[in-house]
Amino acid sequence: MPEPEEYTIGWISALDTEYTAARALLDNDHGRIDDIDIRDTNDYTLGQMGSHKVVIAALPHWQPGLVNATAVAKDMARTFSSIRFILMVGVGGGVPTKHDIRLGDVVVSSAGYGNGGVIQYDYGHADQNKRFRTTGHLNQPPMALLAAITGLKSDHMLRGHGIDHTVEKMLQNQNPTMQATYRRPDAENDRLYQPDFVHPDKHKSCTEMCQDSSESKLIKRDDREAWDRLKIHYGLIASGNKLLKDAEMRDSLAKEQDILCFEMEAAGLMNHVPCLVIRGICNYCDTHTNLEWQGYAALVAAVYAKQLLQRIPRGKVEGERKANEVMMEAVGIISEGKEILFFELSH
Repeated sequence: MPEPEEYTIGWISALDTEYTAARALLDNDHGRIDDIDIRDTNDYTLGQMGSHKVVIAALPHWQPGLVNATAVAKDMARTFSSIRFILMVGVGGGVPTKHDIRLGDVVVSSAGYGNGGVIQYDYGHADQNKRFRTTGHLNQPPMALLAAITGLKSDHMLRGHGIDHTVEKMLQNQNPTMQATYRRPDAENDRLYQPDFVHPDKHKSCTEMCQDSSESKLIKRDDREAWDRLKIHYGLIASGNKLLKDAEMRDSLAKEQDILCFEMEAAGLMNHVPCLVIRGICNYCDTHTNLEWQGYAALVAAVYAKQLLQRIPRGKVEGERKANEVMMEAVGIISEGKEILFFELSH
């Protein structure tokens, strides 16, 4: 029977597609655990990735967002008291107008000037005739993760990232349903439309409505070379409570902050627990919803996350502070030698 205190790395997924991708990449599946705090409502899968013992959890079904992500992290850190940091791994919407970001690419939150790699774009205020201004900054990931990113980037420059090859090899051994869900779609299904072109009928798919009749609204892009069809980008991820499906707002926000990706959970974690965010791009934050790329995007993000963990020595992980200690400080817990009061994180 697995012991909770043996696990040092947490992994959170928002969707069942992301959760399945993470589970498929475990080197060893340790199964489930019965000894869970009565207040812990999470569903867990335990396993091994490289030299690390990892606990994977998913958000409740159809319950995305910052508050729910925080609640999952809180329960995880309470049950698995030795966790040092959490990876938030899954899909996101890409910003293709300033950088060559395409469906199936990976975006990794990377600290920059004045930010920790993630900002909450719907937390702040806007003055009349002036740009939106955020009123706070989120913490950066732990140093062990940042150092591993540098080492992994160097590996990729020397030998290539090999993510596509890993995906193809892994899917060969999976059942047909998983192969259909997670294989890479054809490049012709990666279609970027002009920001002012709105999908004409929300009840009909983009394939039905747009691909045949709206060629003039497409933004033409050069084909990538086969060896370079998946790129990894490092920079700022924007997080908010609502799904962004507005290309003009996407570009307006990204112009001010140089945002690479939008998603819905990370800001709920960054100031409460040591965390890194990794997103596979499955759409362009516009009205042209494209579910065909969701499985592949989830899987390539998970493959990158596993590569990163394989780069980190186990001793470096154990040298980081425990996540539950950091979380207690984040919400102002004062024990003063007495029993620590039950706390609840909220956004």
